[in-house]
Amino acid sequence: MDKHSFTTLSEAVNTLTKEGYKEDFEADESCIKALYSKKEYQPKDLVINNSYRFEGMTNPSDESIVFTVEANDGTKGTLVMSYGASTAQNEDLIQQIPYK
Repeated sequence: MDKHSFTTLSEAVNTLTKEGYKEDFEADESCIKALYSKKEYQPKDLVINNSYRFEGMTNPSDESIVFTVEANDGTKGTLVMSYGASTAQNEDLIQQIPYK
């Protein structure tokens, strides 16, 4: 069972970063990129350890989710995806990442 109960997305990301999830992952057209190290991964190279959902304060349909992700080379980080009118993340690629 997860030990966290976050109120905001920024609180979650800040706490998770302090816990060692220092990389920022982003899913583009063909791969999932680690923005700091510039490494590129395929979904099979990653695992999602946990996820945390947040609803928008003014509009419940403005939902975000933060995933804690670990790569097969030990790189750990977060991947933030927003739901709503537009998302910059490749949702199909993210859905291929297995949960731990």
